[in-house]
Amino acid sequence: MDGRPEKHARREIVNAVLYVVRSGCPWRYLPADLPPWQTVYWYFTRWEHAGVTENLLAALRVKTRAAQGRGPEPSAGIIDSQSAKGADTVGRDTRGYDAGKKINGRKRFIVTDTLGLLVTAWVLAASWQDRDGAKGALVAATIAAPLMRHLFADQGFAGRLVDWARETLKTTVEVVRKPAEQKGFAVHPRRWVVERTLAWLTAHRRLARDYERIPEVSEAIIRWAAIAGMARRITRGTPARRQPRRTFTWT
Repeated sequence: MDGRPEKHARREIVNAVLYVVRSGCPWRYLPADLPPWQTVYWYFTRWEHAGVTENLLAALRVKTRAAQGRGPEPSAGIIDSQSAKGADTVGRDTRGYDAGKKINGRKRFIVTDTLGLLVTAWVLAASWQDRDGAKGALVAATIAAPLMRHLFADQGFAGRLVDWARETLKTTVEVVRKPAEQKGFAVHPRRWVVERTLAWLTAHRRLARDYERIPEVSEAIIRWAAIAGMARRITRGTPARRQPRRTFTWT
C-alpha cells in the first residue's frame, strides 16, 4: 500500500461536517470524540475544490427520485430566494441590505425539483434583486439538470428574467402569481415545495444566519444540509411529515 494509511475514517469526517452543519458550532468546537477540527476542515475544503458535494448531491437526488417512482432527471423545478442575516464574520464586500425584508446579510437562491430535492444553490449579497440574482442560479441549474427546462417562480422573478431565460437558456420560467382574492397566508401548489425545502434547510443551525466569510462556503453548507436531508429521506422511504397533534383528556 502506497503512502501512510489514513488515521481517521472518511465516515467520521462526514459525521463531523454534518455535526457542524446541524449544530451550528464553530469548527474549533467539534467534540473530542470526532476527528480534530483541522483535519475535518481540510477535508471539507478539499472536497469542495474537487466538486465532491455537487456529485454526491446529484447521486442522492437520482436515488431519492427513483425511490419515489420518478425518472432520474427532473424536467421541471421551482426557484426561490431567502434573505439571511449576516454574522460579523461576513465581509462587507459580500453582504448587502435587503430593503424589502429589512435584512443585512446575504441572499440564497435555490432551485429544486418538484419533489423539493435541491438541484443547486447560489449565494449573493442580500441587496441583489431576485430577477437579477437568479441568473446565476438558473445557469447552474441548467448545468446540473440539463433536462429541466420549465421552472416555477413567484412574482419577484417576473419581468426581464423570464425573457432572458427563454432566449439564453431555452428555459421557461412560469410566474405563479397570488390570487387577487387571497387574504393572508395560503399554500400555492406550485411553490410550497421549495418553501418547505427552505424550511428544512434552515432547521440546520449553521444556516439560521450566514456565518461564512465567502459565499462559496455558504453554498457548500447548503449542499451538505440537503445531502443530510436526502440521506434521511432515502433511509425513511418517505418525506418528513408533521406529527399529528395530540389531545389529552384530564380527569
